[in-house]
Amino acid sequence: MSAVEKQEAACAISPEKQAMVHEILGRIADKWTLLVIDALETQGESRFSQLRQHIPGVSQKMLTKTLRQLERDGLISRHVHASVPPRVDYKLTELGERLSESLCGIWVWVSENLGRVESARQRFDGKDKRK
Repeated sequence: MSAVEKQEAACAISPEKQAMVHEILGRIADKWTLLVIDALETQGESRFSQLRQHIPGVSQKMLTKTLRQLERDGLISRHVHASVPPRVDYKLTELGERLSESLCGIWVWVSENLGRVESARQRFDGKDKRK
């Protein structure tokens, strides 16, 4: 099966599964999800504090929520070490690694097109000064 055929088959989703697909897409497209997956891909297994340092602007509450959602979806694993103080490590699962590979194309596109998007914004903002 060609890549185009695979994509067409994947897009042919039954109506009963569409809600779940939309939920998962919403989760994947979330700013913090993308940044957590990138951090874990870049750094490998990481502690909460390491992730928080690597992701500027994320609050403790939002990082906790994002990690729990990713763990629930099977994209990351959480390992609690029996130590004092307790130590918790997070890492991408095989499913999370596959998602990370897919997201790489988006990162590349953004990097290659930053200038074009900025130019479009400036043109829009310049002519959007309507009376």
